[in-house]
Amino acid sequence: MTKPLPIPAAADAVTFDFAKLSGRERYKLLIGAVVPRPIALVTTIGLDGIINAAPFSFFNCLSADPAILALGVEYKPSREQKDTGRNVRDTKAFTVNIVSDAILEAMNVCAVPFPSGVDELEQAGLSANAGRAVPCPWIAESPVAFECRHHSTLEIGTSREIILGEVVFAHIHSRVINLANLHIDPAKLDAVGRMGGHAYAPTRGAFDLKTMSVEAWEEFGIAANRRTAISP
Repeated sequence: MTKPLPIPAAADAVTFDFAKLSGRERYKLLIGAVVPRPIALVTTIGLDGIINAAPFSFFNCLSADPAILALGVEYKPSREQKDTGRNVRDTKAFTVNIVSDAILEAMNVCAVPFPSGVDELEQAGLSANAGRAVPCPWIAESPVAFECRHHSTLEIGTSREIILGEVVFAHIHSRVINLANLHIDPAKLDAVGRMGGHAYAPTRGAFDLKTMSVEAWEEFGIAANRRTAISP
């Protein structure tokens, strides 16, 4: 069995004590290293009936049973809740719309710090479809949208809250999913991830790297640990 070559250790490394860094410094290190991050274009609705849409890259899927999505929602500089956080608090619901390359520029319009009361979807030219299980809409142009009921909110400091939502309904473009096995085609999804600063990364060029069994590793070694291209 051929074993892989050892991964060389770093010749030099800089160590950071996070307790001695400012919030901004910690933020820059985290967003530069934890990449690419999926982007949630979150739609909510206020008690006044006004729709809000805002993108978040402090976002991920944390559980499948129950199905839990997590958002890291920053407070305003005044320490007030942003529209998304306030709307989730008031209506106990939000919808996560996955950002594909096709709606990237529209997502960026939704990131403009419009004053409260402005409908970002209208500004961005996106279409709002009525939710099935929650009061907030889902975006028709998004390849995948998850309707979520509020599960819990973690108040972890003075700058951000972590909102957990349980997925109760999903809307997936038929061209993206194989209904026979519920496989979502990554090439057709064409999601975009967030890098550090203002950078983004496409998911085109994705590849498979199967998790190996102990038996496969012991029998084939590095030969079982190969990437294979995903056919478009």
